[in-house]
Amino acid sequence: MDVFHSKLVEAAGAESVKTQEMMKNHTTFRVGGPASWYVTPSDEAALSGVVSLCKAEHVPYYIIGNGSNLLVGDLGYDGVIISMSENWNYCRVEGKRITAGAGTLLSKIAKSALEASLTGFEFAAGIPGTLGGAVVMNAGAYGSEMKCVLESARVLTGEGEIRNLSLKELELGYRKSCIPSNGYIVLEAVILLEPGDKEAVREKMDELARQRREKQPLEYPSAGSTFKRPAGYFAGKLIQDSGLRGFRSGGAQVSEKHCGFVINRDHATASDVVNLCRQVQERVKDNFGVDLEMEVKMIGKF
Repeated sequence: MDVFHSKLVEAAGAESVKTQEMMKNHTTFRVGGPASWYVTPSDEAALSGVVSLCKAEHVPYYIIGNGSNLLVGDLGYDGVIISMSENWNYCRVEGKRITAGAGTLLSKIAKSALEASLTGFEFAAGIPGTLGGAVVMNAGAYGSEMKCVLESARVLTGEGEIRNLSLKELELGYRKSCIPSNGYIVLEAVILLEPGDKEAVREKMDELARQRREKQPLEYPSAGSTFKRPAGYFAGKLIQDSGLRGFRSGGAQVSEKHCGFVINRDHATASDVVNLCRQVQERVKDNFGVDLEMEVKMIGKF
């Protein structure tokens, strides 16, 4: 692997490559073992070079932003983690459009929209993720989602080409898009909003923030909503009605405030989280015949 490391440094630059980087420092769950390599490419050429190298050498790689919807195994990730949050963090407003890099926090974009008196992005202000991940999974909250405000996205294809995809071409649905199946990497996106009253936008953001504080366990590390919403049900309600409010496995716990969240209550390991989620799935299946699907992505060795 020394040869691969040298090639990785050549592609991305020595200052952009770390080895044995603990992923608990890069996920909102605050769990996860070491990644063999952790790379922060500075531009499109470096990103394309790193991806091409991984493919040529058959080394696994995974793209992350803020690590807000991610669970990494305790034994780490035997491959290359490519982080977009360090060098793809920019946001510019032009009229009704906001162009932002894939590594830009949604909260930063929401703040820019507020300052420009633009409305439509208030729903995303409290989502603890980056724009790239939000596009990939069509992130949503409080009755809105990315497909309501997204105009286009700029992506790197698996063949190393740069493409601009329209909203239609992105094929956004409930927590999905065409990005993963096509092997694309989001570079930036354009958000189209509407002119609004600045104080009204601020009030709505404040109100949604208040609701989040009241209803979600923001005081503990988590990956957000843990399970996808089953058709015709709410995951949190099924878990609550299964008597699992506050249920624990090691340091992981079903939140007492919102049963749709699994939290890192007390120095949880990834294995704690996985064991808890499996028990929750089994109990809900036994009680209601509903299969809960994980919304949180799991990578690495558990």
